[in-house]
Amino acid sequence: MIVIYSGTTCPFSHRCRFVLFEKGMDFEVRDVDLFNKPEDISIMNPYGQVPILVERDLILYESNVINEYVDERFPHPQLMPSDPVQKARIRLFLMNFEKEIFIHVAQLENDRSENPSAEKHKAAKNIIRDRLVQLAPIFLKNKYMMGDDFSMLDVVIAPLLWRLDYYGIMLPKTAAGLLKYAERVFSRQSFIESLTASEKMMRR
Repeated sequence: MIVIYSGTTCPFSHRCRFVLFEKGMDFEVRDVDLFNKPEDISIMNPYGQVPILVERDLILYESNVINEYVDERFPHPQLMPSDPVQKARIRLFLMNFEKEIFIHVAQLENDRSENPSAEKHKAAKNIIRDRLVQLAPIFLKNKYMMGDDFSMLDVVIAPLLWRLDYYGIMLPKTAAGLLKYAERVFSRQSFIESLTASEKMMRR
């Protein structure tokens, strides 16, 4: 059985829980206290971070690596396209998301355990907001990121959209399409099941 070591408020862990519930498979979630991590976390992941997936002798870390493995190991429903060109495009999007958005999300998460710089904190929130606003026009015609089909891109962005209020990020009216898209994703049974008790408290 797959075991996922997961932070109860970690957006990157949330991605992996979302995929596992989307697949409708049996797995075990082991909650990790992000402020008091057990020693075996650093043994399994040299970066000392969650999520971590363990299946028999296999240990994986980094959410995108974990999710691609799960998608290939359990191919229904398929979240990455089988076509090499489309798969490469999604991987490029994922890389851009990490470099342009989620590096700043990680900073907001780290600010919770460190002494944050108010200026850097505000700058990170503004960059995230601006990047999300740039995505909003996609949803004038698309149901999901890549069109009518739910994909790994939707998995990756959903935990951030769920946390906007929690992070204090306000989107302008021009992003209304993005917010409607977010509600569509939040209504998926797999997303609802993926939420921890702490994550449910992030939105009232």
